[in-house]
Amino acid sequence: MAALESRRAEQNQASDKIAKAATPEERQALIASMKSVKESMEKDDAAFKEVMHEWQMLMVTVPNIPDMSVPEGASDADNKEVRTWGEKPTFSFSPKNHIEILENLGMIDLERGTKVAGFRGYFLKGDVVLLMFAVWQFALAEMVNKGFTPMSVPSLLKKTPFIGTGYLPQGEEDLYRTQDNDYLAGTAEVATMSYFTDETLDIKELPMKMVSFSPCFRREAGSHGKDTKGLIRVHEFEKIEQVVLCEASHEESVKLHEEIAANAESLLQKLGLAYHVVVNCGGDLGLGQVKKYDIETWVPSENTYRETHSASYFHDFQTRRLNIRYRDPVDDKLKFAHSLNNTAIATPRILVPIIEQFQQEDGSVVIPEVLRPYMNGVTKLEKKVK
Repeated sequence: MAALESRRAEQNQASDKIAKAATPEERQALIASMKSVKESMEKDDAAFKEVMHEWQMLMVTVPNIPDMSVPEGASDADNKEVRTWGEKPTFSFSPKNHIEILENLGMIDLERGTKVAGFRGYFLKGDVVLLMFAVWQFALAEMVNKGFTPMSVPSLLKKTPFIGTGYLPQGEEDLYRTQDNDYLAGTAEVATMSYFTDETLDIKELPMKMVSFSPCFRREAGSHGKDTKGLIRVHEFEKIEQVVLCEASHEESVKLHEEIAANAESLLQKLGLAYHVVVNCGGDLGLGQVKKYDIETWVPSENTYRETHSASYFHDFQTRRLNIRYRDPVDDKLKFAHSLNNTAIATPRILVPIIEQFQQEDGSVVIPEVLRPYMNGVTKLEKKVK
């Protein structure tokens, strides 16, 4: 950079001399001497761009610093439970898993799903589709009532938003890529955050709270052999995502982190689903996460909790990359905002605990009360009598 700036200064001085040249001969001589300076500057510029690219590629691999409250640990096995809610259901019969229940009801077809869409493909049919739409409508209505602005966002995105939100370069193997070198997102967070790229926000609008819906796609490249059947882990799904931008304050981030986790818990509580919350250890944090809670809902057939929500805050990790700032009126300086996100609801995964926790001995599934207004009069998933 110093060499390049020196060349530019030399070029500026020469240009000034050319403008002030007394004779045409002197001007031509100065122009000729400028040629070598220009060639040297072009070489320096090319070398500088190469170094900057290498530096930038190194910098985007640097992780964020975890909060001091994050527990030590190497994997999700070291995550710590912080609270539980609800009674795990007990049954007077041998409970079935969601695949058996839906197959018996004629509401899922995994065989044709694989035939048409390949591995992890699925078709849902009948009233379980109404149930999935009901979950979306319920979650969206709840979040709007909490002051979140609803957004419908794209899943097919340029590369830059994925770098900005921290999903690239490390997560490339889990992303679908198009022939045009665009990518399919695995969460509405990527598009929602990138909506504000290179913008200066009005501090009066902070915190900005969005709830975004999008189809989502993940290759599940690191999950071979895990959840190979059913609706827990699929390549194509839908999410309603909470995304928040706030002032550059750790205290504000912590407060909002607890709030977005509580929002997701409120949805599960109204659905009547037993769950617990764990705080993720350092080894189970993503690249940009300062702290993360996983909310895991009880799945009776597995006799365990399975993750249905993740609540994270990032400080300015994402906003620096995306250049999202605001002007602080106290010192009149531009500052990078802080960002947070959390699932509101994800389908079809959330259907698994709903179906399994509310299954009945006759093979039917009782619809949670809060979803019934969206179910077109259906109160149970059950076989239709022809």
